[in-house]
Amino acid sequence: MSSANENWKDRSVIVTGGAGFIGSVLVWELNRRGCSRIVIADYQPPVKKHFNLSGLQFTDYVDPSDLPGWLKSGSLGQIDCIFHLGACSSTTETNEKYLRENNFEYSRRLAEWALGKGVRFVYASSAATYGNGEAGMDDADPAQLDRLHPLNLYGLSKHWMDLHAWKHGWLDKIAGLKYFNVFGPNENHKGDMRSVVCKSYAQALDTGVIHLFKSHRPDFRDGEQRRDFLYVKDAVAMTLHLAANPAANGIFNIGSGTMHTWNELARAVFAALGRPPRIEYIDMPESIREKYQYSTQADIRKLLATGYDRPITPLEDAVRDYVVNYLVPGRSIAAE
Repeated sequence: MSSANENWKDRSVIVTGGAGFIGSVLVWELNRRGCSRIVIADYQPPVKKHFNLSGLQFTDYVDPSDLPGWLKSGSLGQIDCIFHLGACSSTTETNEKYLRENNFEYSRRLAEWALGKGVRFVYASSAATYGNGEAGMDDADPAQLDRLHPLNLYGLSKHWMDLHAWKHGWLDKIAGLKYFNVFGPNENHKGDMRSVVCKSYAQALDTGVIHLFKSHRPDFRDGEQRRDFLYVKDAVAMTLHLAANPAANGIFNIGSGTMHTWNELARAVFAALGRPPRIEYIDMPESIREKYQYSTQADIRKLLATGYDRPITPLEDAVRDYVVNYLVPGRSIAAE
């Protein structure tokens, strides 16, 4: 049975990163399902993150550094589930010590607390852990984790948590979610880490042209690099489904299961705006050329085997909904 029919009304949850992109949309979806007993753990948000929270219902907002102490003291009362989505998501971050503490050590400590208390724990990993994909993108075999080689420190920091959870036997009790290329409302605060849909929309409005990276590999034409794009509404539906199913443990790919090119994505943005497509190709910065994923596709058979049966939004429909209902009017998702 899909997550559309699961009851969250009487549950108390924590959402780390709850003022951010996927986190705020998760809070929105929990509200839609009758859940308002939500503690958000995030840093004090700048104006753009306040925009994400406008209209959402939650009971407490705590600084992430204070959360472990609050949990230890029991100040937050009963907790049924922790959605650990908070992290440094910058794929260009070079401070390994910062990423180790923020993305790995903090995750490890939260997971240890949850396991000790019997609280459901769902954490965000990333498709960036798969690196260039040479070792496959299969979530079914935990032993595959040892063969993965992330291309950047962000992916490596997420990989550390996956490896730790596997080697300590935690993956029999918790769920780690490898999000692929998620896009949608409430991401505007992410700056350079915004999705290409969000960036392309702004380019199309300002110049009438969308810029995409040239390919620097002979086996890919310009703009034909491929990604598994997933609408954030689908991403949070999958997340809630797995959280509500205590037997759904281990690593799960969170994606559409389908590849699309950057060219297709750009054309979908132009179609949503009712404009003819104009695409120009620019050089990829040398600093990321050796760390660039040219093709990603989520194998989601493991997710589907848990009973997830909600239709996944087709790319053009998702882009149209995002552009027409959120980007054009400048609305957060809570404005619905």
